[in-house]
Amino acid sequence: MATYRKSGLRIETKPDHTPVTEADQACEALLRQQLGEQRPADSIVGEEFGALGSGDRHWVLDPIDGTANYLRGVPVWCTLIGLTVGPLVQESEAVVGVVSAPALGRRWWAAQGAGAHTRDVDGGVRTIGVSRVPSFEDASFSFSDEVGWADRGAEQGLRTLMRQCWRTRAYGDFLSHMLVAEGAVDIAAEPFLKPWDMAALIPVVAEAGGRITGFDGTPALRHGSAVTTNGELHPAVLDTLRPA
Repeated sequence: MATYRKSGLRIETKPDHTPVTEADQACEALLRQQLGEQRPADSIVGEEFGALGSGDRHWVLDPIDGTANYLRGVPVWCTLIGLTVGPLVQESEAVVGVVSAPALGRRWWAAQGAGAHTRDVDGGVRTIGVSRVPSFEDASFSFSDEVGWADRGAEQGLRTLMRQCWRTRAYGDFLSHMLVAEGAVDIAAEPFLKPWDMAALIPVVAEAGGRITGFDGTPALRHGSAVTTNGELHPAVLDTLRPA
C-alpha cells in the first residue's frame, strides 16, 4: 500500500510481456524472508523469484495478483499465499490459503478442515459458504477477460455461459473466485493460470463448500486452469466448457 497510487513507481516488463513493479518484488522478498525464518525446511515458489529449497511443503506466492490493476490505481489486486503438500507443486494438494486485498479492505483465508473465513471492511470476521443456486438461469458468472478461451477450446462455452446465466460480470482475477466462495457469485473460470495464481484460492473455495478444478475436471494446479463453482453447477459448467 505504501506505493499504491503513488507517482514514481518503478515498472518493468517481464519476458512474458506482463508488468512487474518494485512493490511486487519487495512484497515477495519480505514474504521469503519471513518464511525463511519461520519455516526454514519448506520450499518457496514465487512468481517473481522462482523456486527455492526442496521438500514436500511448498509456500506458493503471488505478491501482487492483479499487477496491471495495481499500477493503474484499480483496487482489485491482492497478495496470494498458498501452502501445498506433495512432491511437486503441480501434483500437490493445497491445504492453506490466504488472500489479502488491502486496497479493498478485505481478506479471505482457509485451512484444510478448519473452514473458510473472511474479514470485511468493518473488521468483522465471518465464516463463508457457497450458494445453492441449482441452474444457469439463476446463476451469476464472473471471469476476467476473453484472453485464452479460444486457445483452450472453450470460446463457445464462454459464449454459452454468458448467454444462459442470469448475470455475467468481469470482476476478474482472484475476486471472481472469492465471491464464489462467499456465495455472491456462483461460477468463475479462467482458462490459463499459474500455480501462484491458484494455490491460495483452492483451500478457500473447498472449505467454503465449493469446487475448483481445471477445465477438464482434473486438479486445477495440474491442468493450469480454474473452474470454480458452488459445487451443484460444476458438472454442467465442465460439460459446457468441453471443447467441441
